[in-house]
Order: sequence, then structure tokens, then C-alpha cells
Amino acid sequence: QAAPHINESIFCTPCNIIIVITIHQPHQIIMKSAISVLVAGAVAASLSETNAFAFQSTQQTLNRAKATSIQMSSGDGDSSSLRIMVNGMPGPMATAAAEACLRKGLSLSPIAMTGPDIEPSTITVSDDVTGNSAEVRLIPASDEGREDIVSSLAGLRESVGAENVLAIDYTHPSAVNANGVFYAENKLPFVMGTTGGDREQLMSDMESRDAFAVIAPNMGKQIVAMQAGLEDLAEKFPSAFAGYKLEVTESHQKTKADTSGTAKAVIGSLKTLSDDDFDLEEDIKMLRDDESSLAFGVPEDAMNGHAFHTYTLTSPDGSVQFQLQHNVSGRTVYAEGTADAVKFLASKVKSGMEGKVFSMIDVLSEGALE
Repeated sequence: QAAPHINESIFCTPCNIIIVITIHQPHQIIMKSAISVLVAGAVAASLSETNAFAFQSTQQTLNRAKATSIQMSSGDGDSSSLRIMVNGMPGPMATAAAEACLRKGLSLSPIAMTGPDIEPSTITVSDDVTGNSAEVRLIPASDEGREDIVSSLAGLRESVGAENVLAIDYTHPSAVNANGVFYAENKLPFVMGTTGGDREQLMSDMESRDAFAVIAPNMGKQIVAMQAGLEDLAEKFPSAFAGYKLEVTESHQKTKADTSGTAKAVIGSLKTLSDDDFDLEEDIKMLRDDESSLAFGVPEDAMNGHAFHTYTLTSPDGSVQFQLQHNVSGRTVYAEGTADAVKFLASKVKSGMEGKVFSMIDVLSEGALE
């Protein structure tokens, strides 16, 4: 070719072939992701987002493949060995989390807790994207049911290994504290996606029992990033909005029993910024009926699953106004974040460290949200 170029040849011993790659300058050499390693000693390559050809020498490729694998898995090892008990099914959020686990290559525990007033049953959880499915026996969270859960846990742990069994909780605000103690006392690492309950008591109970847990009011990656940014802003610039009045409106599906945990977390940062005496229990405007939610801008097809929030800061004279919104239709963003969180937690359990309570900001900071 007229353009400057170089040829590189790689001999693949197992395949008994020679790979010749011609690179024309000034094409950028990019390694997008070492997804496909031909053989140990060959080359991994893929098209980059700009359609430039990717090439690296054998050693560079293997190093990058190793680094990429570590980054993508966040040290979680073989996640296919995990068994995830998703408690709260057949509720829609718990079911969505179970489907997300299947979608991300995780296996479900064959047993799970359901509400104490729900009849025992066996359900089939299916993920429409991958076609993966699993049958799960739902056991009511009564005293007798908890004994059944403990007995079944022992058998499951013996089968797959104690460190491979973890739980996800999307139950009911009234069950948060009792469930947390149950998990901790039975050495069952868990992700608490359920909001409500006495959060200070929950944290105290977990820390005193050296429990492994991820506890957060929101599991969505982008929302977690926004929360982290607001916390940093409040720490660096407290009272930057001194004198501003804070107003908050949040809308959820009518089945959500408590105030938005995400709203409470965001308000904490906004109060630091504004010095407003906003009352978490009295001043949040909660919308839980279809008519009000529709007027607030929620799509009609999202009535059964949404989370719309608007925070408004207004200057004392009313001449300046700042507004922050985060609106989510459906449950997918939370469900997939939950599945990532349980994989992150499994890696911590297997690391040999002492029990610890993590937040979703910890999960995000470690690059464990896919």
C-alpha cells in the first residue's frame, strides 16, 4: 500500500497457523476489550467503537485480558457457583431482582422467604432476555417458616459451600429490622433493597454482629452516582444555598408503603447545602394515587412501577430557583444494580475479610456496577 504500514506475524502453536496483521498508519491502535483470547500466546482483538482495528503483542494482550477480567468481575470469581436467595417474591421488585440475577449468570436459591400471610407455593422465575429460568419454593416468614428456611439453608450450604449462599431482601418496611437480624444471626450475607424500618438500629445490629451486607436506599447506578456527587458537594460547600427554601415531591406506585429512601438521602445533602429546617417526616409531598402521579408527569404505563422525584431550592426573595429531578419508569435499573451488588458482596465474603456493611457508593467506587 502507498500509506506507511507495518506487518506483524504471530505463530499459533496449538492451531498450527500464522496470523498476519497489517496496520496502516495513522490508524489508532485500540484495545477495546480483551473479550476473545484465541489461545495462550495468541492475540485478543475486537473492533473499537470507531471501527479501528485493534492489535497488541502477545504479552500486552494477555496482561490486558487479565486486567480487563479483573475489572469486569471485580474479583467475584466464578459467580456461577453462587446461589442467591431472593426474599420478597412474588412481589414485583423482588421478582425483578431475581430475573436480573438470572440475566447476569447467577443461580437462584431453590428456597426463599415470602410474607407471613402468603400461602407456601413454588413459582417459576424466568428472564425474557436470556431465557434462563428457575423454580423457587416460597416459604412464609412465620416462626415455623423461618425454622424451615434455616434447615434448608444448611442443606444448600453443604451442597454449594457456605460462602456461596447470599440473600437479597425486597420484602416490606415492617420486616426490615427483623430480617436483618435473621440474616446476621444465620451468617447469611445480604443486600437490603427494602427501604424503611429503623435504619439506625439496622446498622447498629449489623455492625455489632459483624454481618456482611450492602444496605442502601437506592440500587440504581446513575442515581447512586448522583447521590455521591451531592454528598461531596455538601461536604465541600456547606451552606452555599443558605436561606434557600427546600421543597420535595416524590411519586411512587400506590403499593409502596413508605417514603422514598432515595429522597431522604438526597434531602440530607440538600439540607447541608441550604441550612433549611426541612422535616423528613412532615415536609415531603408523597404521591401514591394515579391521578396525582399522572399530573406530576408519570407516564400512564408506569403507574405500577415508577420513582419520580423533584427537589426545588428557592432563594429568599424568589428570584432564583434551582431544581433537581430524577425520574425512573420501571424497575430494571434497580434490579440490575441489586444483582451487581450481590456479586460485589460475594467477592468480599470470599476475600477473607471481617464482616462489614457496605453502601452502593462502595460498590460504585470499586467499579462493580456493570
